[in-house]
Amino acid sequence: MEWFSFRNEMGENHSILMYDFLYKMKNTFLTFTLLFSILSFGQANIGFALMDKKMAAIPQNSTISTDAIANYINSNFKTENDKIRAVFYWTASNISYDVKNMFAVNLNQTTQEKIVNTLKTKKGVCIHYAEVFNEISNKVGIKSYIIEGYTKQNGKIAALSHAWCAAKIDSKWYLFDPTWGSGSINNGVFVKKINDYYFKTEPSKIISSHMPFDYLWQFLNYPITNQEFYNGKTQTDKTKKQFDFESEILKYEKLSEMDKLIGSAERIEKNGVKNVMIFDRLSHKKSEIEYYKQIKENDDFNHIVNLYNEGIRELNEYINFRNKQFKPNVPDEELKRMIDDPKSKLLDSLELLNNLGKVDKGNLSNVNSIRKGLMETIRQVEEHESFVREYLSKSKISRKSMFTKVSWFGIPLN
Repeated sequence: MEWFSFRNEMGENHSILMYDFLYKMKNTFLTFTLLFSILSFGQANIGFALMDKKMAAIPQNSTISTDAIANYINSNFKTENDKIRAVFYWTASNISYDVKNMFAVNLNQTTQEKIVNTLKTKKGVCIHYAEVFNEISNKVGIKSYIIEGYTKQNGKIAALSHAWCAAKIDSKWYLFDPTWGSGSINNGVFVKKINDYYFKTEPSKIISSHMPFDYLWQFLNYPITNQEFYNGKTQTDKTKKQFDFESEILKYEKLSEMDKLIGSAERIEKNGVKNVMIFDRLSHKKSEIEYYKQIKENDDFNHIVNLYNEGIRELNEYINFRNKQFKPNVPDEELKRMIDDPKSKLLDSLELLNNLGKVDKGNLSNVNSIRKGLMETIRQVEEHESFVREYLSKSKISRKSMFTKVSWFGIPLN
């Protein structure tokens, strides 16, 4: 059996069975990474001292939820730059990297469950840092996103996926890694020390170590490929076709969840599936797309059934009125509307059904049954429509002679 080796943030070698590693990676996105340490960036920025001191003085009862933290920040800081510093400092200084459970991330936890547990324990791995940072940022009025990708340390690609954040400050995008900015691991022990290199980092700088799965989140007009990241070729290459990431992000924000996933999957694949982390993330995206397609198919089918039943209900109202020989009298336009409305709904139902696309086998019999019922009902409504047209073409005296003792019975709802 083959062993797989990797280096942690402090340069220590570790080995795990390749079989065990691949088992952990299969069909999951490992939203954590080992901490990164660059000694040359360990000095605190004096310009942040007053802001950090004020944020360090936050009352304990204001740290129980992201709402409480955001309210404290909004009460004490006014500019976007000051607020995002407060968010970064609180997240990086209050959450400790959970070395013990770095391989035991609960992938079934919801975003809120991750955040609540992190605030309670003050521990987590990269996804927990990112979720907390992202939610507080958005709650103080700063647009923020969680970025998923992988990293490089000392020229070597890390074996685990990572999560960091992006936020738009004064109309410009910056990157923030509250995990790598919180400290480092020394001999298996987390050592807390703020690293300001990962605060408000320029996209063109952080790309040398942080590679998003989806190149949209590189925030670069000339995105690099995965192969270029491996080769260390992260310099701007203007011979490439320019990519207007600002306008593309605006388009992305207007898309449905499924269309966001489809676009992201296309970009991930286009940029080259270079490693198992990218492969797993792409597979996960495709699984999510299928999930949303199934939801959309069910929603569309339910909409068709509801529209069909509404058409039948209105048709039954018309039939009941016809059985009463159109009594009490209504204006001709109202009578015409009584047959036009159900016909329109039934025709819309049939068109939507025909455009439903590929149908899951479990729904195929239902679709065929609905289609058969729709076509029969539309045939009947057209007969009633002909009767109404003829009825409206006659004089009021002649109209009475059109009724016979034969009753029209209603149609049962589906």
